[in-house]
Amino acid sequence: MSRIATTFEALKKEGRRALIPYVTAGFPFADITPELMHGMVEAGADVIELGVPFSDPMADGPVIQKAGEAALALGVGMKQVLAIVAAFRKTDTTTPVVLMGYANPVERYDLVHGKKSFIRDAAAAGVDGLLVVDYPPEECEDFAAELKAAGIDLIFLLAPTSTDERMAQVARIASGYVYYVSLKGVTGAGHLDTEAVGRMIPRIREHVSIPVGVGFGIRDARTAQAVGSTADAVVIGTKIIQLIEDQPREKVVPAVHEFLAGIREALDALPAATAKNAAGR
Repeated sequence: MSRIATTFEALKKEGRRALIPYVTAGFPFADITPELMHGMVEAGADVIELGVPFSDPMADGPVIQKAGEAALALGVGMKQVLAIVAAFRKTDTTTPVVLMGYANPVERYDLVHGKKSFIRDAAAAGVDGLLVVDYPPEECEDFAAELKAAGIDLIFLLAPTSTDERMAQVARIASGYVYYVSLKGVTGAGHLDTEAVGRMIPRIREHVSIPVGVGFGIRDARTAQAVGSTADAVVIGTKIIQLIEDQPREKVVPAVHEFLAGIREALDALPAATAKNAAGR
């Protein structure tokens, strides 16, 4: 069983929802990310999504785009991202880490370091999951199998526009959890309609047996609670980047810790998840 599956299984037994914060690797300082990841765990994070900086992040809004550009300017690429995960793993061997990004950095890594080197090196570093925004499920069944053989889950996005056919395709290949993008558009865009999310989650569960996380538009304890009432996990990214983008170094980790601790408290105040909305149901 993967670290992601183990984590969600433990949460399911406790009737709790997963808190999944996102941060761009190498932002706002090239060497701060392992420390920030530990701070997230101390505040109650269950899984960490680590953004891989990329020059053309089509699914990201201006906040995360800017963070990626800053990290790239500091020399942070896939090699450095894997080093960050390895550094985090020196003192945390249980918290799952998911890399989130685009196909180009993955494929370029293999081009530079040798065929299938990414999977080998990601597994060695301690990566647990991979979410590649521009890898459609129908084109990466072999890649998903290779990742799974190395102990890495391949995670897919679903959206308000996803058809039943697309959900079935994702369900056949995905492992770990699926990430429901609650808004049409890029990260950080629009107003979160929590009632619409509540209607969509049961539809997704008709096809998908693994946990369902929801991201895009979750910015505070109120929206986290509303989403957590039906989802297995809440994913928060843009708000965290906004919190740290202008902070002096010594205030970055405390700012994120304080914010996530409030989200964790809000999620834990929800009634225990029932059979109707528990992970894997």
